[in-house]
Amino acid sequence: MDGHGPAGVGGVPPTDTGNPNYFHKVVDCQWACPAHTPVPEYIRLIAAGRYSDAYMVNWKSNVFPGILGRTCDRPCEPACRRGRVEDEPVAICRLKRVAADYKDDIRDRLPTIPVAKNGKRVALVGAGPASLTVARDLMPLGYHCVVFDRDPKAGGMIRTQIPRFRLPEEVIDEEVGYITGMGVETRLGGEVTSLKAVLDEGFDAVFVGTGAPRGKDLDLPGRQEAAANIHVGIEWLSSVSFGHIERIGRRVIVLGGGNTAMDCCRSARRLGGEEVKVIVRSGYEEMKASPWEKEDATHEGIPILNYMVPKAFLHEGGRLTGMLFEKVRAEYDEKGRRRLVPTGEPDERVDCDDVLIAVGQENAFPWIEGDSGVEFDRWGLPQLDAVTFQSTNPRVFFGGDSAFGPKNIIWAVAHGHEAAISIDRFCKGEPVGERPPPVVETSSQKMGIHEWSYDNDISAAHRFRVPWAEPEKTLRSIAVEVELGFDPKLAFAEAQRCLNCDVQTIFTDQLCIECDACADICPVDCITFTPNGPEAELRGRLNAPAADLTQSLYVSGDLKTGRVMVKDEDVCLHCGLCAERCPTGAWDMQKFLIEMTHAGHACRSH
Repeated sequence: MDGHGPAGVGGVPPTDTGNPNYFHKVVDCQWACPAHTPVPEYIRLIAAGRYSDAYMVNWKSNVFPGILGRTCDRPCEPACRRGRVEDEPVAICRLKRVAADYKDDIRDRLPTIPVAKNGKRVALVGAGPASLTVARDLMPLGYHCVVFDRDPKAGGMIRTQIPRFRLPEEVIDEEVGYITGMGVETRLGGEVTSLKAVLDEGFDAVFVGTGAPRGKDLDLPGRQEAAANIHVGIEWLSSVSFGHIERIGRRVIVLGGGNTAMDCCRSARRLGGEEVKVIVRSGYEEMKASPWEKEDATHEGIPILNYMVPKAFLHEGGRLTGMLFEKVRAEYDEKGRRRLVPTGEPDERVDCDDVLIAVGQENAFPWIEGDSGVEFDRWGLPQLDAVTFQSTNPRVFFGGDSAFGPKNIIWAVAHGHEAAISIDRFCKGEPVGERPPPVVETSSQKMGIHEWSYDNDISAAHRFRVPWAEPEKTLRSIAVEVELGFDPKLAFAEAQRCLNCDVQTIFTDQLCIECDACADICPVDCITFTPNGPEAELRGRLNAPAADLTQSLYVSGDLKTGRVMVKDEDVCLHCGLCAERCPTGAWDMQKFLIEMTHAGHACRSH
């Protein structure tokens, strides 16, 4: 179990709350975030109107608060404990945008870049979020970073694949500019064609952050004959972003059920597509697109047609006229595995003028020679150490989509932080695999007997909706942002829904008189005083049985009666009532803050 020492005789040992992962795991939103952004901390700062402070808390962890505040896949939100009190979690992602929208000029808060370099040069191939994160972490340490990209502007998929109605270009320019403004050397507008040539330039390390730049195609009858009006989704989005494409046909079919397909259909709607349809082979719930992405497309009047498998592109005289689909249904075997079987209904024709194919993305490394020392697996992905991101060529590191296949921006940032640690240690001649643990701080929030320095109200409050611009305005232009963001008043109201899960219940067993007052007042019955025992048996006899084995139990040392205090972290609301009720101060509410390890002196071997 996380946070527990050696097992006692027949019972669960006392919880080691000094283990950096113990309370970190309890802060579910931060634990779920790949970059481990301290979510409750910045939400409290937003509630206090300290937007610049909230922005910098984000910037240190996720690097792109304004970008991610609009586009993140939000892995933190399904983990949010507010979802256990009512239907919807805190709008964590959109609150991040609030910090970006209302901050002051923060340039004087950015790290100081040393004039004297440390003599080490690092090549960053691809100017996307992973490479930019590596540069952000290494530049303050004196590295000379050189970023290569085939596009004329830095940003990678942030700039090329996310439409401007979701992410304005000025936001990209600002946040990418914070990094390139550190003195990063940029070699843009020219494609790297040889890894060996880059290595031969004498770089001490090379980071590959080229993403998954190749969109999957569909080799169906009619594909070649009607090629002029059949477009690979990510390439089409890139052409739209750079202004190379400004119109599309009146009737458009988008193939695919992921977020790229949603961006394609909404972009087509703005470029002249009057009848835009998304057609997928799966069911609606099985689509890979985020739920809100599907909702946004539906809100704009774009139908999603399910269980239709493409069979052919139809054409007349070299002109695309439609597509033919086989109708299928899902069947599941005894292990829950799905297969699609024909319904027996006639094939369905759907007329169209253009087709956008958004059925997935693949890695492409034609520029990495076979004798470069970088080995690939049978799926075409580099063979990497999963912790260090180091390849089979010790000088070459990977991150983002180019490392383990397509994910999202926040994962690319997380990879960049870890790769920067590895590159720093590698360049210093230190073991790359050694990772010092994070630094942990706890501080009491007690200001009086029953007064705390944070708001611990857990009353029900439904999630506030982010205002949208009028469809009549947004659907006429690819560049008009749809979401307006929270204003300060709505941001404050939404921030109040946060349950402050980083303010932990800290128990001191020597002060406990076993009056059971805390167990009596606990609104979710998560505290139990009981004899110790084997974990599986102990979980079953708590006041509320602890069924979630992924979350640890908080177990005290032996009390005077021989019992132990057991708290189920999975259901605790961090309301503080136990600490308010305790007559001896055995319970305290302490803010937990974890400082994740980044490249720098904290990673030096002593």
